[in-house]
Amino acid sequence: MNESAADVKRIFEEKFKEKPHLFYSPGRINLIGEHIDYNDGFVMPAAIDKGIFFAIALNNSEKINCYSVDFNESISVPLSEVRKMEGWKNYVLGVVNEFQKVHLEVKGFNCAFGGNIPIGGGMSSSAALEGGISFGLNQLCNFKMNRKELALLGQRAEHNFPGVMCGIMDQYANMMGKKNTVILLDTRNVTNEYIPLNMEGYQIILINSKVHHSLASSEYNQRRKECEKGMEILKKGLDVQSFRDIKDPAELLPFKEEMGEKIYKRCLFVVEEILRTKKAGKLLKQNDLTGFGQLMFQTHEGLKELYEVSCKELDFLVDAAKENPDVIGARLMGGGFGGCTINIVKEEGVAGFLMQILPAYKTQFHIEAENYQVKVVDGTHEIENTN
Repeated sequence: MNESAADVKRIFEEKFKEKPHLFYSPGRINLIGEHIDYNDGFVMPAAIDKGIFFAIALNNSEKINCYSVDFNESISVPLSEVRKMEGWKNYVLGVVNEFQKVHLEVKGFNCAFGGNIPIGGGMSSSAALEGGISFGLNQLCNFKMNRKELALLGQRAEHNFPGVMCGIMDQYANMMGKKNTVILLDTRNVTNEYIPLNMEGYQIILINSKVHHSLASSEYNQRRKECEKGMEILKKGLDVQSFRDIKDPAELLPFKEEMGEKIYKRCLFVVEEILRTKKAGKLLKQNDLTGFGQLMFQTHEGLKELYEVSCKELDFLVDAAKENPDVIGARLMGGGFGGCTINIVKEEGVAGFLMQILPAYKTQFHIEAENYQVKVVDGTHEIENTN
């Protein structure tokens, strides 16, 4: 799970006996704005230096030959027989299927890919896989699609083959990321503002809880339905088209009874998180990283109490981070029910933070958590193939 571009290139050349084009497709973090990308909200992702390397070449045939280095698995599929399959294959074939649906002629290709992004860690390895394949094919087949179009194509691929009704955030961050910059993404209009991220004196540390509760995907689709139901009720009583039109969480109160406790809590979280994310953008522009960190703690509380997508392992990690004076912000990141917490930690306190939190977590849950220091990098791009 730690392949470099050189490893992937070498494996490709051994397998396919030709020289490939090389691409890097990043995973992403989301600093704030969780579970609101499918609720017309604002989110704040960034591309990171954990991702997937791709070696791709057209093969003058009517076949897709693809090898996953991390899983040591291959597929060989005729272009005329692209269909749903299991696991990583769905993401590759889903992208090909979307190109074919818009009548772009995908040519036969060979591909090997592998990287250093933890699968299931909440860094969106799926969008990294979709992004690398779509960007590579777009380049090699000369489709001339722009980055935003490729992000939307990746989202459709995920909806139609794996069947995960994700918002646009992951694919957008993967394609549109910029070094040392966060993306304030308006998910309704699919437009963005770039905000410089000045991390001087601080590090972004992810702690992978190493738990993956099976609830994640079913509960994700369930939360979408609950929010849709809540919005239907709100539209009857308020002049709003979506949650972003609500400027004060108190506007929800008159509808609490009709919604019922559960749907009310979901809607309350969404409204509060949209307002928090807009505020977070202002704080970053003012270079107020400490104020930003406080909003991250608030987001975690909302995800735990109102949206109910946390779990005891994630809560333990965030509570432990909160007690450490060198941590200015922490929360669960991603869909929830496992995966990573994201922490902003003073540089000089990183070693002490990890020495405190990792053994405490192991004592509590008998699990060896992993930690990753991540940097914010550019979105999917071709790598100079030096030899």
